Amino acid sequence: MFGHRSTKIAPYTVVEKEDNLELRYYERLLLVGTPTPEGLEDQKAPFYKLFDYLSGKNQDTREIPMTTPVFMNQAGQKTETMAFVLPTSFTIEEVPQPQDPAVKLEHITDYLVATITFSGSLGQDNINQHKALLEKWMM
Repeated sequence: MFGHRSTKIAPYTVVEKEDNLELRYYERLLLVGTPTPEGLEDQKAPFYKLFDYLSGKNQDTREIPMTTPVFMNQAGQKTETMAFVLPTSFTIEEVPQPQDPAVKLEHITDYLVATITFSGSLGQDNINQHKALLEKWMM
């Protein structure tokens, strides 16, 4: 999770859990996401694009509260992506549109996702290490 412990968490049901790994079911999610360019060593660039959107860089210049978790590499995406979950109070019709054309909104229902919770930087080594642990657990 990014942010403070007081950050709201999107509602979900735990289907399976082992240590810091979970299989979660989300009934409904509204995401704002952006591609993570291949070979990008610093994962902070996509984070800041999304953070800017939440900070008011949208068509309504409206600040949007941070919600967790942060999704990376959602199923069905052709490119690697990073996505923030928007508060449940929004619908796809009423959420502010992004100003940045690389930032997209997406409404997802009945979403099953494997997660790993970890701390530290978004450096490529840390991401690769935890991604490998998650992939091993999913097998």
